[in-house]
Amino acid sequence: MQKLTAIVLISILSLAGCAFPGVYKINVQQGNIVTDEELKSLSEGMPRSQVHAVMGSPLMLNPVDPSREYYVYTFQRRGGDIKEQRIIVYYDGDEFSHYEAQLLDETPAY
Repeated sequence: MQKLTAIVLISILSLAGCAFPGVYKINVQQGNIVTDEELKSLSEGMPRSQVHAVMGSPLMLNPVDPSREYYVYTFQRRGGDIKEQRIIVYYDGDEFSHYEAQLLDETPAY
């Protein structure tokens, strides 16, 4: 009887470690944080280097079409849904032309 009690107790303790409640999950953010103010400071005809000074280096470059640069930011709060912000900056030659933005309502990193 004591052997059976010991086996049951050991089994319960080992299984309890597998499903420990309250595991801490961190916030995960990746990419370029670009604010609305930074986007508003861009003006047509700016050189590419000046756009990079304002917005930082783009996350992705298109090797086939250098007239576009991509700024992507993703945020995941404690293992939840991933929120994504995308900005595509267009150039005419080496000068800023315009941008398309799909911004988050708020930047969760702040």
